[in-house]
Amino acid sequence: MASSVVSSGALVVLEELNSSSPQFQNGASIRVTGKLLDYTVETAVAVIVDGNATLKIDTKHLKINYRVGSIYQFIGELFFESENQPILKARVGRNVDGMDLNLYRQSLRLLKEFQAEQTYN
Repeated sequence: MASSVVSSGALVVLEELNSSSPQFQNGASIRVTGKLLDYTVETAVAVIVDGNATLKIDTKHLKINYRVGSIYQFIGELFFESENQPILKARVGRNVDGMDLNLYRQSLRLLKEFQAEQTYN
């Protein structure tokens, strides 16, 4: 019997999600956090922003009340609508208003440094 393990999603900062990123591939499971810039009810597509980077999020499988300007975290799989135009097909989403994004980015950096040290030891 085949195992169906669902990935928790690689922690990714939006500004690091680009064509040179190992997670910038079709079907990559990622977790992203950002401020809701736009939400279109008709298509269930949200756009989040963090720093200078934005990402489209397909939210049709989620039941969340969206508020532009609030902070959200999504886990899902990355797909490409067209050449280098990613969209995250979210399977999990949550409002994380109150999260200090600067502190969050700092903790992710420290986590990645720790994990890199562990692979070399």
